[in-house]
Amino acid sequence: MNFIEKFFSKYSQEKIIKWFKQVCVAEAITCFLLYGVAMIWKRYDEEGLLSTIFIIIIGNIHGLFFTLYLLLCLPVRKIFKWDDEDFVFALMSAFFPFATIWVDKKLARFDRE
Repeated sequence: MNFIEKFFSKYSQEKIIKWFKQVCVAEAITCFLLYGVAMIWKRYDEEGLLSTIFIIIIGNIHGLFFTLYLLLCLPVRKIFKWDDEDFVFALMSAFFPFATIWVDKKLARFDRE
């Protein structure tokens, strides 16, 4: 974990927070595109090659944002001074659709008590 802290130490806290908020929203949008559009499209067009290609592309993009979210949780934990419970909750929210937006709105705030 030390190499992740070293990597993010060269960036300002504002920049890391901005990235985290953008990744939270992007992860939720790609989750919607994957589950709400691509999977339904695939069920109605079983033989269509276009729907399969769309699932592959959106799935890879969603996987990228999912991984970025998990990686950015580490420096954001120190910035917002999350305790272990908040940190585990933020990590677990990546596995539930649209929960990263809740983390962005409720958990990632400076004025939280």
